Amino acid sequence: MSTKRATRSAVSDGVRRLKRAIRRSVGRLTRRRTIESYVRSQSVRKLQIGCGPNLLEGWLNSDVRPRPGERVLLDAAKPFPIDAETFDYVYSEHLIEHLAFDQAMSMLRECHRILKPGGRIRLATPNLETIMKLATTPWTELQREYIEFVTNRFLDPSRGYRLSFVINAQYGAFGHRFLFDPETLEMATREAGFDGISWWEPGKSNDPHFAGVESHGKVVGDAMNRFTTMVLEADRG
Repeated sequence: MSTKRATRSAVSDGVRRLKRAIRRSVGRLTRRRTIESYVRSQSVRKLQIGCGPNLLEGWLNSDVRPRPGERVLLDAAKPFPIDAETFDYVYSEHLIEHLAFDQAMSMLRECHRILKPGGRIRLATPNLETIMKLATTPWTELQREYIEFVTNRFLDPSRGYRLSFVINAQYGAFGHRFLFDPETLEMATREAGFDGISWWEPGKSNDPHFAGVESHGKVVGDAMNRFTTMVLEADRG
């Protein structure tokens, strides 16, 4: 490469890095203003982490890939750009299983940090125990329905309804990194500082702010969602 060409390439790379840095700075400033505006405007402050298309009215909806004006940028695996004891509620559906365990613990500790004393968290996530029970035979009708659903929807049914493909799909096809069973999720939640743990079906809660917030059933169907999803609520003491 000639000296002039190398110089032009270096300048071009420098300009791109500068533009990325400017975009990040503008994004952080916009995020901070959005969060501050939400906090000022709400007497009951509620954060949804990993909202995807499920925009909840009255909540600060956040996602790692936000759409301008609808969601705020928040990476659940990193420290939250939110002051301590800011929120009354935190909710996350089918997100924590996409993090490695250490990242999930970081998320839980950050949730505990930003919640006010007496605040509450709700987590909906696939139940590893349910998936592992598929290895027992014979299958129940609901287990068979799930295996057929995953195969037809996400895999290649021409290979047959094979348990090995369905179980491996939990990671390869779905992008999961760590699946919790109830015991491990409760352990992790308590380790992060929460107590008052209770378990619920999707859509059910004795707190009106949490009742009916789940949307995963719209994607996979209510029956399949209830079959695979466990829901934990816990208090920030």
